[in-house]
Amino acid sequence: MIDYEKILIEPVLSEKSNILRESGKYVFKVDPRANKLEIKEAVRRLFNVHPLSCTVMVVGGKPKRLRNRAGYTATWKKAIVKLPKDEKIALFEGV
Repeated sequence: MIDYEKILIEPVLSEKSNILRESGKYVFKVDPRANKLEIKEAVRRLFNVHPLSCTVMVVGGKPKRLRNRAGYTATWKKAIVKLPKDEKIALFEGV
């Protein structure tokens, strides 16, 4: 049994994701092992909506420095879920 609450880690709230949300697309940080079908099913069950499509990408870590040590931030997986025009996710709308 898949735990759908662990697939979606957190919503991505950025300027770009706010622009996407106006066209019915919602952005989530997801578990790196999750696939498109599991992500769509998690969104459907947790938010009671009907996702049309899901785009998934891996965001690579950026180079960072702390004092004299060079390193990278963590790599993570991002999912963009498209919903029908008449449906919204209240979590993003601030309700």
